[in-house]
Amino acid sequence: MFLWKTVSASPVALEETSGGSGRFLVSEGAHRSELTVKMEMVFLRLLFLTSLLCSSTHQARLVVDFSSSQLFEGTRVTLKCEADDGSEGWTMKRNTTKRQSTCGDGWGKRTNSSCTIEFLFVQDSGLYWCESMSGSSSSSSSIQLSVSGGSVILQSPVLPVMEGDDVTLSCRAKSPAHNLPAAFYKDGVFIGNESSGHMTLLHVSSSDEGLYNCSISGQGESPSSRISVIAKPAATPPSSGAAPSTSGPLQLAYTVLRHLVVFCPYFISTIIMVSLYQPKPFETNLESSPPTESEPGIEVKVEVTAKNCV
Repeated sequence: MFLWKTVSASPVALEETSGGSGRFLVSEGAHRSELTVKMEMVFLRLLFLTSLLCSSTHQARLVVDFSSSQLFEGTRVTLKCEADDGSEGWTMKRNTTKRQSTCGDGWGKRTNSSCTIEFLFVQDSGLYWCESMSGSSSSSSSIQLSVSGGSVILQSPVLPVMEGDDVTLSCRAKSPAHNLPAAFYKDGVFIGNESSGHMTLLHVSSSDEGLYNCSISGQGESPSSRISVIAKPAATPPSSGAAPSTSGPLQLAYTVLRHLVVFCPYFISTIIMVSLYQPKPFETNLESSPPTESEPGIEVKVEVTAKNCV
C-alpha cells in the first residue's frame, strides 16, 4: 500500500520511528525552509540599507598647512583628512596628469589620515581629495594644487570663497626683492596694476569667478588659478512666541531619533541572525488522510510499504 501526504515543509530527511505505523520524525536537514530563506533575504536587505545609511552620513574635510593654491617647487606641505565623527579611516588621493593614486604609492608619506610631501615637484600638480577606506569620497574636501617651477606665483585662496567676502590676491616672486609692482589678469584680460603687489576683490559674487594670474616685470608670469564663489547660506528668521522654549526639546528629540535610526538596524539584524541559526527539530505525524486545499506547503512524496502479518 502507498501513502501520499502534503506537509508544510521543504524536502527533508524522513526517519521511520515505528514499523508500518506511518509515524515519522521530520528533522531539519541540508535544505533550509522557505521561511528561513525569506528571513535571510530580509536580513541582507536590512544590512545593505544600514551600510548605505552609515556611508552617507560620514564626511571628512581636507585641512592643509598652506594658504595658496599655487606653490613653488621644493615646498614642503602636509594635507590631512579630518572626519566629522573623529574616525581615522580616511586617506589622501590625487589625480595628476600621470595617474590617479593614493598617498604612499610613489609619493608622500602617510601617517594615519595625514599625508606629507617633503619636496613638491611640478608633476605633483593636480586634484587632491579625501577618500574613506570603503571607497567613498568626501565631495566637500578637494583642492586643486598647482606647483610652479618658475619664478612667480599667484597666492589665491585654496578653497572656494563665500559670496560677499573680500578676497586678496598676492603676486609673489621667488626672490622677495622683486615682489613689487605686479599686473593682474582675469581670464586672460588685464584688470589692473598694483604697486603693492596685492589686489583685493571687494564683496565677491558669482561674476568674480574665473581664472586669475599675475606678472612681475623682469621676473615672469604666474600660472592661472581658478577662484570659485559659493552662495552664502540663507539666514534663518528668528523664532517668535514660545518657539525658543521648544527648540531645546525638539533638538533633543531629533538627536535621539537620529541615533535610533543608526542603532536600530544593527539591533534588528542581530536578532534576526540569532533566530536564523538556532535549528530546532520538529516532529509531525503523517496520516493517511487525503490532503486538503487549505494545507499550505510543498508536496513531499512518501512511500510506505505495509508489512503483511501472517
